[in-house]
Parts: sequence; C-alpha cells; structure tokens
Amino acid sequence: MMRVVMLGCGGSAGVPQLGGEDGRGDWGACDPAEPRNRRTRSSIIIEQDGRRLLIDTGPDLRAQLLATGIASIDAVLFTHAHADHITGLDDVRILNRLTGKPIDAYASTKTMEELALRFDYAFRPWKPPGFYRPVLVPHQVEAGQDLTIAGFPVTLLDQDHGYARSLGIRVGRFAYSTDVVAMEPEVLDRLQGIDTWVVGCFQRQKHATHAHIALVAQWAARIGVRRTVLTHMGYDLDWGWMQANLPPGLEPGFDGMEIHPAS
Repeated sequence: MMRVVMLGCGGSAGVPQLGGEDGRGDWGACDPAEPRNRRTRSSIIIEQDGRRLLIDTGPDLRAQLLATGIASIDAVLFTHAHADHITGLDDVRILNRLTGKPIDAYASTKTMEELALRFDYAFRPWKPPGFYRPVLVPHQVEAGQDLTIAGFPVTLLDQDHGYARSLGIRVGRFAYSTDVVAMEPEVLDRLQGIDTWVVGCFQRQKHATHAHIALVAQWAARIGVRRTVLTHMGYDLDWGWMQANLPPGLEPGFDGMEIHPAS
C-alpha cells in the first residue's frame, strides 16, 4: 500500500511567519493554540514497498525528516526552483551517508540549471569513499512525460505558477500539485481517475501565483477526485476555520499527516 507523508504544508514563510508583537511569530488568522496550524515549508514523501521518493528539499528538511522518522530516500524530484522548495538540499548529504550511495535527482531543464548554479557542488562526480557533500545524479525531465522514478510510475504535469512554471506529479491514483494558480484543461484531464489529490491552496481569496479555496474546489469537482488535501497554506488559513467552512471533499493537511491513497 502506498503511504504519503506530508513533511510540511506551509507557504514560503511558514506558519507562524517571523514577527508578531513579541517577536515569537505572526500567526495571522491562525490560532496558535492549535498545533496543526504550525506549518513548515511544503514537501512530501511517497513510500511503497520500502521505496521512497522525496518531493522538494525545503529549508526545513532536516527537522521534517527527524519529526517523521525518515532516514533514507531513493530519489528526489524538484517541482521548481523557488527557495522554499530547494534550500534544504545540503541536508541530502546525510541521506547519502546513511544509504551509502549517490541519490538520483529529477527536475525540469530550467530547474536543474538553477540547482546547478546554486548547488554546483552537489552535482560534481562522486569520488568514494565518504560523503562530505551531497551527491546527486541529475536527470532532466519535462512536463508531459511518463517515466519511472525509484520504481514509481510517474506522470509529470505542467503547472502555471504565475511568474513561473512548476511540475505536478501523478503516481497511480495519487497526485501532488503545489505552487499552481492555473491548470490547462488537458492537465486536469490527466488527473482524471485519481483518488487523492494534495494541492496547494495559499489563502481564502485570489492570489497572483497560488490557488485559493474556490479555485481548488472548482478543479476538484472538474476532476471528480474523492479526497482533496490542502497544502502550501499561509497564515490566512486557520485549521478550525477550514474544518468548519471548506467545501465537501476538501480538507486541510498538517505537518506529519499520513495519507493512504486507494490503489
């Protein structure tokens, strides 16, 4: 059975954001007494039959893996090159040490170019033994491809992120779509038949680069998905408020959440 672990479900600034009257965090509309409102940057692990695929390496990666008890991955896929999705890449070196091997990394051509600029040392050829730096084996991929990553049958989806593009991912009857504000009809068509969809939803009202609640609900109805779990949520979205007000079929995610999509 597939298991999806939501390592983090927050926006680029997390929840709480830096600031607040006492300097201990700006919670916005979120209740600080509700632990599920505390959100690190968005990332997931897809796991099945002992294989693990990591989606993105945000700045909270180390803490996320410790919190969920995960100490190995077989591959990593980057949705895009924004800082909140890549700047934890250096922590992969410890995963290299624990697994004793380089780790395959998948990204679009543009994202791979950005990664190579910011983390050039991670893509240099490995000279064993030891891992004093992360060692990634680059694989350039593009939206629309069907391929196998770490034994998972993966479909890559093209997503409009406002001023950029991002990759969505479908694995069987599960899909993950973060950092998206518009989806073409043909992309929504490729999501037909999924059981569970984890999708970015930044706030209640419209946003220039991220989907909002009404838009996600519209997409979910178009696809006919049974269960839609929100991620990449900002401090406008309080857990309790969402539990009471989200349309049927939509629910808020939380850090550490485990999802078992139907096969």
